[in-house]
Amino acid sequence: MESVYIKEVILHLINVSLKVPFTTSFGTMQTKEVCLVEVIDSSGISGWGETVTSNEPYYNEETTYTAVYILKNFLIPKVIHKEIKHPKEILSMLNFVKRNRMAKAALETAIWDVFAKKNKKPLYELIGGENLEIKVGKSIGIQESPEKLVEKVEQFVKEGFRKIKIKIAPGKDIEYVDAVRNKFPNIPLMADANSAYTLKDIEQLKKLDKYNLMMIEQPLAHDDIIDHAQLQKELQTPICLDESIHSYEDARKAIELGSCRIINIKIGRVGGLYESVRIHDLCKQHNIPVWCGGMLETGIGRAHNIHMTTLSNFTIPGDTAPSSHYWTEDIVKPEITMENGIIKIPNRPGIGYEVARDQIEKVLVYSEKINSSYSPHPIP
Repeated sequence: MESVYIKEVILHLINVSLKVPFTTSFGTMQTKEVCLVEVIDSSGISGWGETVTSNEPYYNEETTYTAVYILKNFLIPKVIHKEIKHPKEILSMLNFVKRNRMAKAALETAIWDVFAKKNKKPLYELIGGENLEIKVGKSIGIQESPEKLVEKVEQFVKEGFRKIKIKIAPGKDIEYVDAVRNKFPNIPLMADANSAYTLKDIEQLKKLDKYNLMMIEQPLAHDDIIDHAQLQKELQTPICLDESIHSYEDARKAIELGSCRIINIKIGRVGGLYESVRIHDLCKQHNIPVWCGGMLETGIGRAHNIHMTTLSNFTIPGDTAPSSHYWTEDIVKPEITMENGIIKIPNRPGIGYEVARDQIEKVLVYSEKINSSYSPHPIP
């Protein structure tokens, strides 16, 4: 394989508006600031990644602006003007920075893209992907009433989505799940709590067992694996861990403790594509199915997700809905689309989609080129 030499990195900060506000137990999101990371090889080939951070530190400690700071002052200077023989090297190169995994993943995935393009291979081939068609699920935010939720579910079932995920929170759980299940007794259905409950809510959560859910995602604290093990013993429904799994080691410990029966792998949350592959392989060894959750990515992040989902143990449809469900106009061409709940993986080099620079210009806040190493700026 031909190595890459990182000549320059450009950060493009964009501000995009969602077509429809998205509500979880954290709050409601209407706009999102995203930092696109463009890595340019000495041959002139560009690779792209993105920060999947939010504007506020509600999902984890990172925000888009903290990610930009970490990228500019610590991560990019570590790789600029370096020869990278394989993107698997990046994980260890960036480990000197603690956590800040979404910032790391934005840079690491861009390097995977440029490496794949330079070697004229689609990304899935480099990571060992097998499934060239992936099943797609749809995530639905908290609705104002059970009736509104049923309307949304009906719409997406008709569109062909292979799994429905509904967000829940205390006071908006049993009645909402009950309404959906009564209308759709057989659809693959799961509930995502986004850490809204505690062990005091065991009896309430046990009420969900009768609804034949695929899983309850992250019911307890965002950093917990101990209490989830206790809760899983009380529930028939599988627990899926999301926010608690930041690394291979977190996944290993959760599996050993019996904290979950399913794991949601998000590239940004675990620090990159290589760590995602490692977690996938570990889960496969232990017969723990995995799937790919969404972070309201633009087409760049979404493309990385669908390539990862080609790995064999991604047996549950992910939150990889088409671009048109989130953005009026996406920043990749062609836009990511599905047919009857299936996305076909592009066979072109890299992520397989062309970045639409004209569309980036429409939502651009600013761009900054970084082509030399420098020390961190002091905080005034």
